[in-house]
Amino acid sequence: MLPDSSRKSSDGRPTHECGVCGIYNHHDSAKLTYFGLYALQHRGQESAGIVVSDGTTVKMHKSMGLVPEVFSESILQSLQGHLSIGHVRYSTTGASNITNAQPLLVTHKGMTLAVAHNGNLVNSIALRTRLEEQGSIFQTTMDSEVVLHLMARATHLGLEKALSETFTALRGAYSLLLMTQDAMIAVRDPDGFRPLCLGKLKNGEDGWVVASETCALDLIEADYVRDIEPGEVLIFKDGGMTSIFPWPKQNSHFCIFEQVYFARPDSEIFGINVYQARKRMGEILAKEAKIDADFVMPFPDSGNYAALGYSQASGIPLEMGVIRNHYVGRTFIQPTQSMRDFNVKVKLNPVRSFLKGKRVIIVEDSIIRGTTGKSRVRALREAGAKEVHMVVSCPPTRHACYYGIDFPSAGQLIANKKTVAEIAEYLGLDSLHYLSLEGLVQATGMTADNFCLACFDGKYPIAPDLSFHKNALG
Repeated sequence: MLPDSSRKSSDGRPTHECGVCGIYNHHDSAKLTYFGLYALQHRGQESAGIVVSDGTTVKMHKSMGLVPEVFSESILQSLQGHLSIGHVRYSTTGASNITNAQPLLVTHKGMTLAVAHNGNLVNSIALRTRLEEQGSIFQTTMDSEVVLHLMARATHLGLEKALSETFTALRGAYSLLLMTQDAMIAVRDPDGFRPLCLGKLKNGEDGWVVASETCALDLIEADYVRDIEPGEVLIFKDGGMTSIFPWPKQNSHFCIFEQVYFARPDSEIFGINVYQARKRMGEILAKEAKIDADFVMPFPDSGNYAALGYSQASGIPLEMGVIRNHYVGRTFIQPTQSMRDFNVKVKLNPVRSFLKGKRVIIVEDSIIRGTTGKSRVRALREAGAKEVHMVVSCPPTRHACYYGIDFPSAGQLIANKKTVAEIAEYLGLDSLHYLSLEGLVQATGMTADNFCLACFDGKYPIAPDLSFHKNALG
């Protein structure tokens, strides 16, 4: 159950959470789920899995690796059924191994139940302890497994009441899919931390799709219908769809970092086009941080769209001062000791003749630990850049996230320990400017009370179990 604190992003960037996709009422549901997961690969690269049902028989395949590594044509052909749910995972809780790969699948009193979960439960330890004291035996270290145990204990109440009993007991962030032999259920927590959307398949079979982001709908040529609402439980069964709301209505707390970094720019998240929001962040940054320079540049692909907005608003040309290697895969061959900053260099290489003697503005989407930025700035200096300035399209990230983004503990966040001036000195910059919190919210076109801003202001909508996180994350 404990987060695996030994796993860190290799380049010090924030790491993605998870992605879910489910298909209801399509004769080739597993293949459509596969393509949906393929579109959501950016949300998790550790493992992938699909559970499928033909109404009677339930089958599952999951493994460690990327979606096309886990599934072959023959495997997909073996997963026959009109109903399926799938998951791509980055492990924010539970160790990174096949036992914890999702979906999780159990059978209880003749009923098969599977779950695919994006988010973090903040009361999972208390629930797990209570369930174990009552005789439950857990097979994984995942907070998601708590959902299965609670559902299994409430099945005698009927599906709708069992869902209400289960999810009103949970606290935290969850956009998830459940599946029985003959039903698919989509659930979004009442705060709506993580995204979840509903689409209509163009198959003439009254088929439906639920996915973490609208980019998954685009790939499988489904029409976007609407977001699953915060606090909504949507049941697909017997060819129809039923919506229930077990919780009283409350304000949403959408994760604003989805707009800054996590979501694909071609997605609509919380009713906001991500591409346009990121461009507006750059435009507002240009007004807040006026710098005299020769050109603006991102480090591909972080900051690309904010850099475009900054350039257009400031009138300073946008250039690609570094080139990304698009063929970087997983390597287990370690560089020699003399190959300094290998992880940075293997992905990005400066255009030396172009950078020499230039005043450069780097546009970044975030600074988490600062390790990546320091190496990148050093590379630009070594390439001959005369001045290196940085603007960041979000405020300083000073607080840990307990709702499904694997930020390190607050003590490992550079902005938690250093002032902006100290961070600039640490990174080797001539100047450093962050987007204001007001500017970030303005870029979304919504108001601050719609969002969770805890990673910036430390105001948590749901109080986390700090003793658990302190022990788990250091």
